Amino acid sequence: MAYQRLRGEIIRAELAPGQKLHIKDLADRYGTGVTPVREALNRLFRDGLVEHGEQRGFSVTGISESHLDELTRTRQWLYEVGLRESIEHGDAAWEEAIIVSYHRMAKFNAAQQSPERDSAHRHFHSTLIAACRSRWLIEFSEQLFDAAERYRHVARLSNHRLVVRKGDEHKAMMEAVLSRHTSQAVSLLSAHVTRTAQLVRGKCAELGMSAEGKVRNPD
Repeated sequence: MAYQRLRGEIIRAELAPGQKLHIKDLADRYGTGVTPVREALNRLFRDGLVEHGEQRGFSVTGISESHLDELTRTRQWLYEVGLRESIEHGDAAWEEAIIVSYHRMAKFNAAQQSPERDSAHRHFHSTLIAACRSRWLIEFSEQLFDAAERYRHVARLSNHRLVVRKGDEHKAMMEAVLSRHTSQAVSLLSAHVTRTAQLVRGKCAELGMSAEGKVRNPD
């Protein structure tokens, strides 16, 4: 419980980048002991969502343009391998799962963010690579998706909404995948990840994110 709640609060930017995480305070807030909170923080440290220093204790991992660029490139690499493998080996059940996940996501207005829409969006992306035959690749892609979601939620802290792009990029990806047009599908997914990162970078800049520095946040 402590792990799931803390992880969710970090990804949704309810706990800001760089914010210190005091074990006793978190235990009191969650109504649990300090041991579960400490174990949760150690798991989140392995996930890359929490930093730990001998003198400073635990804090939410900071954000920077260089980290966002690295994250974006790595997601593109993994998505390309996962999508190519899935298109090659995916069966009819996989195709049906993609269609269902797309329609579930399409029910929501992209301009109106909600936990339900975020969950549907995440599920669509995970379904695209679900037939790649590598549990390791899928799990690592999920971890990177969480890291990217945190940037997107941080960007919402600015006074402006993220621009909703014209056209249905997800529908175009779905159609290319179902038609087994591998190169086109990979190109569309890679461009989608890049454009999302570009929008997020612009909003994070409004909050003071420099090329190497972190967003400043009071304790």
